[in-house]
Amino acid sequence: MEDKNILKVDDLVVSFNMYKGFFKKEDLEVVHSLSLEVNEKEIVAVVGSSGSGKSLLAHAVLGLLPKNANTKGEIFYQGEKLTDDKRKEVLGRKIVFIPQSIDYLDPVMKVGKQAQGVYSTKERQEELFEKYKLDKSVEDMYPFQLSGGMARRVLVSSAVMETPKLIVADEPTPGLSIDMAMDTLKHFREIADNGAGVLLITHDVDLALNVADKIAVFYAGTIVEIASTEDFIKGKDALRHPYSKAFISALPQNEFKPIDGKQPYAGELPKGCLFASRCPNVSEKCYGEIPMRDLRGGKVRCVNAT
Repeated sequence: MEDKNILKVDDLVVSFNMYKGFFKKEDLEVVHSLSLEVNEKEIVAVVGSSGSGKSLLAHAVLGLLPKNANTKGEIFYQGEKLTDDKRKEVLGRKIVFIPQSIDYLDPVMKVGKQAQGVYSTKERQEELFEKYKLDKSVEDMYPFQLSGGMARRVLVSSAVMETPKLIVADEPTPGLSIDMAMDTLKHFREIADNGAGVLLITHDVDLALNVADKIAVFYAGTIVEIASTEDFIKGKDALRHPYSKAFISALPQNEFKPIDGKQPYAGELPKGCLFASRCPNVSEKCYGEIPMRDLRGGKVRCVNAT
């Protein structure tokens, strides 16, 4: 493992033990053979449709999956396996989380005190509230008194009170103005440039392209392509996987062109390529094993990609 590697997810599988009917239990696999790395000074943006498993990746890294979840594979932080004991040591200081839901805020604690947490100071809290355009009066408010955008800014401020080595940000920009969202991502860029790594889960692809180094494309519980941001900016011809190409074409500023079909349900996954039923280039090879492979400076899970 390279010494610059901060986060490494190796062949992660996540399943949920669930009842099927009244008496029969089954394991529903929702994340499959997922591997990803985030290095020092790097922002890796995770994109894909809703329900593709993006947030489950964040929760698996942070140990926040529910009790009926089962995981396989390994997760490393700075070369060391990220066990429960290691998480207790580093979460909140070296690894910080910006959750998707503002319900993570404690409803009975004033937000200024929440943002400070255990380790930071009031001076640092005031500095960051000012940076994120939160009036001084906000620190004496309770979460129910905040607008959605204000609550989002409090969550972001809370996460960067310390000097984190890894930020896991799950949809940090909804509810923010374009300017504030861009300022938030630029702050992540500054933190990364100073030696941290950022795993950025987002639907705001256009904003992510301004700050990310790599883009990981999720589909039906796994990563189908990892490419440089430059490849995404160049357009679909620079990409490798047919879903990535379709994803780019569906953006409003491009062709805004949908494709037929839908993402398969986790309990009814086809054999071989999970995108095969929607792919214009499907062949017999697509129904066998589809490993992730290196191609043109990126990685792709497709046997026909060139």
